[in-house]
Amino acid sequence: MPPAFDPLANALSAPAATPETSPAPGRAMHILLAAPRGFCAGVDRAIKIVDLALEKFGAPVYIRHEIVHNRHVVDQLKAKGAIFVEELSEIPAGDRPVIFSAHGVPKSVPADALARRMFFLDATCPLVSKVHVEAERQHAEGRQIILIGHAGHPEVIGTMGQLPPGAVTLVQSIEDVEALPAEDGQRLAYVTQTTLSVDDTAAIVAALEMRFPGIAKPHKEDICYATTNRQEAVKAIVARAERLIVVGAPNSSNSVRLVELSTRAGCEAVLVQQASELSWAMFDGVSTIGITAGASAPEHLVQEVVAAFRQRFTVTIEDVVTRVERIAFNVPRVLRQPEASVDAPVVATTVVS
Repeated sequence: MPPAFDPLANALSAPAATPETSPAPGRAMHILLAAPRGFCAGVDRAIKIVDLALEKFGAPVYIRHEIVHNRHVVDQLKAKGAIFVEELSEIPAGDRPVIFSAHGVPKSVPADALARRMFFLDATCPLVSKVHVEAERQHAEGRQIILIGHAGHPEVIGTMGQLPPGAVTLVQSIEDVEALPAEDGQRLAYVTQTTLSVDDTAAIVAALEMRFPGIAKPHKEDICYATTNRQEAVKAIVARAERLIVVGAPNSSNSVRLVELSTRAGCEAVLVQQASELSWAMFDGVSTIGITAGASAPEHLVQEVVAAFRQRFTVTIEDVVTRVERIAFNVPRVLRQPEASVDAPVVATTVVS
């Protein structure tokens, strides 16, 4: 079994009270290193599922959609024998494992896999599965579901696909809320995508509750702990930083939200997938920067950015820790058992209530 997940192991290695100084020449640059940052428990679990499937069943292992939104992670898994597809129809007939991504899938996808007699594993983040369960429960009680999220995002597609067509209405803004039809006696409930801006979502929820006072809300907030914690960490450093670097992919919702948060706070931010994408002109005359990473960005990419600064500046590093995360999710039982059969379709996920 892989070791317990601790996404801050590297981030907390140097105490904030004792800044680390680089011996490299050049003018001074102080780096505020946000923590928490990088991998969350759901991403860590999804990657472990692929690694364990490759170890247990050998290559190739097929994955529907990017397992997480980070091309470095995807490329590393490809090198081990993972094959990424967008549709199950692209997978040749046989008994090779098929894995669904951390973002979740519509119910039609596992149904299709069953029809094709595929051996499949569900790597959906348990916190996304929680939203699915909540939406289904509210629908079963006769409520129309309002989903706050971004159109076209895989998580939104997956959540809407848990219910029959027309049962879920997507809203992306306060203007969308204002445009919703108001019907007498209509019973409503809302759920949200897990990777949204905490502040933007609060404003949309307030608009929903003002327009529809009886609307039902989730038992627990749907925006996941990792998204909330990474936004909180950025808020703690942008007042001091002159620039913010977010390490993450452009299709990573939670990473893009960090850039937006910083920009709104008056701190210019840039999203990069790796150090080579940095434009050094933006740091002319700058003496303090912040660095963070989205929930699907591996820590080594952050350290590569730090190393690039060490090559150009005399660097001091201050860890700004707003919260310590110690959360782990189990992988499917079939990957934890000594022996497993691929004769029958398998689906496994963990739901956190």
